[in-house]
Amino acid sequence: MDDAQREQGPWKKNLYILWFCTFVAGIAFSEIMPFLSLYVGQMGDFSKQQLTFWSGAIYAITFLITAIVSPMWGSLADRTGRKVMLIRASLGIAVSMLLMGLCTNIWQLFACRFFQGFFSGYIPNAQALVASQTPRSKAGTALGTLVTGSVSGTLFGPIVGGILAQVFSIRNTFFITAGLLTVVCLMSAFMVEESFVPVEHPKGEKRTGLLKKVADPKLIIILLVSTMIVQIGNASISPIISLYIKELMHGQGAVTVVAGVIAALPGISNILAAPRLGRYGDKHGSGRVLIGCYLFAVLVYLPQGFIGSIIGLGVLRLFVGVSDAGLFPTIQTLLTKNTPPETTSAIFSWNQSFQALGNMFGAFLGGALAGWFDYNTVFISTAMLLLINLIFLRVSEPQLLRRTDKKVAS
Repeated sequence: MDDAQREQGPWKKNLYILWFCTFVAGIAFSEIMPFLSLYVGQMGDFSKQQLTFWSGAIYAITFLITAIVSPMWGSLADRTGRKVMLIRASLGIAVSMLLMGLCTNIWQLFACRFFQGFFSGYIPNAQALVASQTPRSKAGTALGTLVTGSVSGTLFGPIVGGILAQVFSIRNTFFITAGLLTVVCLMSAFMVEESFVPVEHPKGEKRTGLLKKVADPKLIIILLVSTMIVQIGNASISPIISLYIKELMHGQGAVTVVAGVIAALPGISNILAAPRLGRYGDKHGSGRVLIGCYLFAVLVYLPQGFIGSIIGLGVLRLFVGVSDAGLFPTIQTLLTKNTPPETTSAIFSWNQSFQALGNMFGAFLGGALAGWFDYNTVFISTAMLLLINLIFLRVSEPQLLRRTDKKVAS
């Protein structure tokens, strides 16, 4: 499809519809996070160690399955179209949310989270559909607009989820979330239009050969591993944050609402800081931003395990969003600058898989450490892990500050 055909097509209509759908999907995917570990506690009479372990496992299984099946769904989307994938993902996750609300024991909940991971992929397929239908001259603006939908939804989701759980109960919040995703499914099926042409892959093409086209495969691998480690740091907190807040509040008050607000704070500062750090990196060097944000992350994670007040924890979580605003986009920028154009999409799909693995390992790590020791151990170990990652980057890539400001020629 050339640009003239795209210009005459329904790309604007698709953009508006999918912005709303990704906004709702972002809310639905993130609104259960503030209280999922509290819901786990309702599935049985667990000790603190058992509760934190199961909270980590319940978080992790979804991301493990997502990392495994994402390449399969991506290959299928090339053959069947992205609209089918939108319907598949939204309907599948709606059913999994409905079943979560009906769970009566931990194994049923574990199976539902497994099921959710298997049907993941709504937002990436929405982005792919918009990119494939929009005129190339307007693709950047369209994709930039679409991303604000999912980011905004993910930002407000924990707050919405905390309020819904407080007003309607945790169990009923799963039913409400299933309803929201059903609306997304119906809008995707009946309002989104796609002119699909199957993607042809040359015979014998293997993704494992892509690194041979990159000037410095070692740097790419290091950056992908860094994505995973940064996400491990973020995800290690998720299984225990509401339990930690409940402990700080002595089990009194609107725990789910407070947990939702604190879970959303990094997203607020992320949105505010990301454009500024991006401009600074373009002017002064992406490597400099990366190293500075690693150090800042270590400094803000470390005291979270010792803070004695909700307000203090909220301030530090707000600062976490600033470090994330520099780490994730800068790693992606460095990947772009150091890969030829024909491999960028594939390398970015690897980056998404490494991020999913980070979610999985982080959830397991956070749940296990909190169970074996205490909540403060999770924050301390996260800070140490990021510090080790920074040292590894500097030792393995000593010219990082100088070399990563040069885009690799194709």
